[in-house]
Amino acid sequence: MKQVFHFFAPCPRGLEGPLVAELEVLGADQIKQTEGGVGFAGSWSLMYEANLQSRIASRILWRVAEKTWKTEDDLYAMARDLDWSELFSVDCTIKVGVTAYRVPQIRSPEFVALRIKDGICDRFRLKNDKRPSVDTADPDMRIQLYLTDRMATLYLDTSGEALFKRGYRVETGDAPMRENLAAGILALIGWTPAEALYDPMCGSATFLIEAAMIARKIAPGARREFAFQKMRLHNEEMWQELVAAARAAETKEIFPIYGSDVATAAIAHAQANLDYARFDDTIHLKQLNAMDAKPPVEMEGVWISNPPYGVRLDEKEKLAALYPQWGDALKKRFSGWRAYFLTADMDITKHMGLKASKRTPLYNGGLECRLFEYKMVAGGMRRKPTGSEE
Repeated sequence: MKQVFHFFAPCPRGLEGPLVAELEVLGADQIKQTEGGVGFAGSWSLMYEANLQSRIASRILWRVAEKTWKTEDDLYAMARDLDWSELFSVDCTIKVGVTAYRVPQIRSPEFVALRIKDGICDRFRLKNDKRPSVDTADPDMRIQLYLTDRMATLYLDTSGEALFKRGYRVETGDAPMRENLAAGILALIGWTPAEALYDPMCGSATFLIEAAMIARKIAPGARREFAFQKMRLHNEEMWQELVAAARAAETKEIFPIYGSDVATAAIAHAQANLDYARFDDTIHLKQLNAMDAKPPVEMEGVWISNPPYGVRLDEKEKLAALYPQWGDALKKRFSGWRAYFLTADMDITKHMGLKASKRTPLYNGGLECRLFEYKMVAGGMRRKPTGSEE
């Protein structure tokens, strides 16, 4: 009988549903959706698959202990009582993080992290007469404590570097979108490689590259290393078999994926990332103002963009002038397309001149955003730009 392990996969808030769908495809059991992530259970090899295949999870955390608690001494004892030497070597460096939700009985998350670190080190000393070193910059093992006012859960991070760090981003502009947010949005809107995809404000090409990886069936974790490779339970032969199978499933087909940007620097950044990711033959770039955009192919498709948000007043005024021009471009030239704008600027609805068919709350880091959907059906979509939907 296979041993069952329990895991938690955090993700950008708003993408829990698509992450559940991913985990179901991978064969996860006991799936439980919560705000900001999904709990699940399965075999050790399922954890490998989740790290290898998930486009939406930020990390895969392995639950190693869970107990009720009242005092900080209880948390120290919880860490000290776990036999960490059975999980990883004392030669591995460690880092402890604490996430607490409305927990008034602790002095600070930082102090609790020190207590957990002390418990881990004291346990190693009891067994090995040696303690692991702390490395806050690039640790071998990340230990994460999640606290509520009564429950404490300890996780060992199996991923190491966050899963959204795919490795292809060699150039970025201002405030780049995380890769798993882009991939999750593509899943959320139901895009498939059978549709054309066009990002007229492509920046460093995150949407485009994530789409190409989906289209070519490239597992996002197939070309990187993970923390689980330094854990006691790691089976290198099993892992390499899964990686080999994932690479064998890749395809070299060409798909209709296009991007443009008005900024010369953005196009240079995008092209550098495409070249590094080896997608220069799949993704087509052009320097162009979004208001002059036309469908890049004679087929219906998806317009998707993450435009500037406009923090300062002068920026917001400039955007207010651009929104109706983007709306006009969509109305006049993109009949039959679906258009999506991810933005934290809720004023977009006042000025686009189009009625949003859907607005989905999402978070870009800690910034609350909306994903606005516009279905460009010929006739009936035009609105006066002076109105508001709010």
